[in-house]
Amino acid sequence: MGFRYLDRLASPEQIQGFLGLMDLAAGGGESAQNVFELSHRLRDSNPMKLCRKRLARDPEAERLIQTRQLSGPYDPEALKALPKGSLGHTYATVLGALGYDINFFPEPSFFSNLETDADYINYRVYATHDLHHILTGFSLDNFGELGVISVSVAQFSHPGLAFTDLMSLLLNWFRDDTPIDELESHADKAHTTAYAFGRISEGLEMGANAQPLFAQPWEALMPRNLEDLRRELQIDAVTSGPWSWQSRPELIEALKA
Repeated sequence: MGFRYLDRLASPEQIQGFLGLMDLAAGGGESAQNVFELSHRLRDSNPMKLCRKRLARDPEAERLIQTRQLSGPYDPEALKALPKGSLGHTYATVLGALGYDINFFPEPSFFSNLETDADYINYRVYATHDLHHILTGFSLDNFGELGVISVSVAQFSHPGLAFTDLMSLLLNWFRDDTPIDELESHADKAHTTAYAFGRISEGLEMGANAQPLFAQPWEALMPRNLEDLRRELQIDAVTSGPWSWQSRPELIEALKA
């Protein structure tokens, strides 16, 4: 019977490795450290090789990878002093209003002191992650997370983020027992396969249509008007719905202050 060939698809060691990665992905909502560790474990994987090859097509991305250019640290007060409506002012104000540390991303030491190209790619992805939230409009919580990470999946197949997308679909599929149109709260809807698929699809489409984001000189772009920058980078940002930070009244008020 054909079933005997299933053993060739995954050895016991591969299954155990997969379950370990799945456990980290499942805990991503509890601690960002799980997501960082997940990506680090995939540094030598075939998906990372694909990611590296895609980034090599972009001369600016290749330059960043070769020079190991670091990101930040960012001075939130200096960024808030930039003109209202600018990327930097919006970035610092929104993260401050949410109580987030603007410099919350792993040090190079976490990623083996950027020993390999894969280590640098992982470092760069997480160092610029919250900037991607601001740029794309996806909220900085569980409502918008799948959308923003899918932008990078579309553009350069980042393995840690792609694995997180896949596991979100799988875990929500196991959890689903009620049709999404029978759920009342956004929190409940966000734990369904339909919701996950919607945000992932939205992020993939946005990433496919946008200019490459990995190597953008974010520090130099901080004074730029956010809306102008979105148009230049061909980003059709999410500006409404619970998965957009721009639908949060307290954040809009903070930006007006």
